[in-house]
Amino acid sequence: MEQKKVIPLSTIKTGRTVKLAKVEAGRGLSSRLAAMGLLPKVEITVVSNGYPGPFVVGVKGSRMMLGRGMADKIMVSSCDYEKDQGRPGRQSQQRKNHDI
Repeated sequence: MEQKKVIPLSTIKTGRTVKLAKVEAGRGLSSRLAAMGLLPKVEITVVSNGYPGPFVVGVKGSRMMLGRGMADKIMVSSCDYEKDQGRPGRQSQQRKNHDI
């Protein structure tokens, strides 16, 4: 099995969805992020990554702002998405109808 490349969340562009791989921080920050729902394998959507400006992410239907230092310590990998509409495990309605 090939190893996925992990990069800091702070480098992800607005609109991209990634999967949390690990948090490279101390116990305090790791616990705080876990309490916010940022756990390994959870999907994170970058809502806003304007520099200088807020770093806003969406996690499990909620939006939250993170400091850039925090985002630097959150390591993420790309999601395994299909080409159709960028959603895992789904096909476009047009393709489904064509296969019938």
